[in-house]
Amino acid sequence: MVAVVCNLKPANMRGIKSQGMLLCASDKDHTTVEVLTVAEGSKPGERITSDMFTDPPDAQLNPKKKIFEKVQIDLTTNGSLEVTYKGELLRTSAGPILAPSLVNAAIR
Repeated sequence: MVAVVCNLKPANMRGIKSQGMLLCASDKDHTTVEVLTVAEGSKPGERITSDMFTDPPDAQLNPKKKIFEKVQIDLTTNGSLEVTYKGELLRTSAGPILAPSLVNAAIR
């Protein structure tokens, strides 16, 4: 299973309505991109959480406020390939969100 942001405002991309964004890890020069995976045992549609986030997520992010773009700056992988936000582990109830091999990678 993969990690997806699904509270984005629907947008047309190349003639197809997109209602989500697949999360990937990328190296500094963007030559290697890897799809993030969720821990085995995670349920489809399950919310990704962190101890840092206690409020419920917005039903839909306002694209004019560029919320995801502001958060994205602090999304990275750590030395254990786990995805973090400002150093806090992102996870489902089954475990961490992971990149297959990229350490200290940006999340896009």
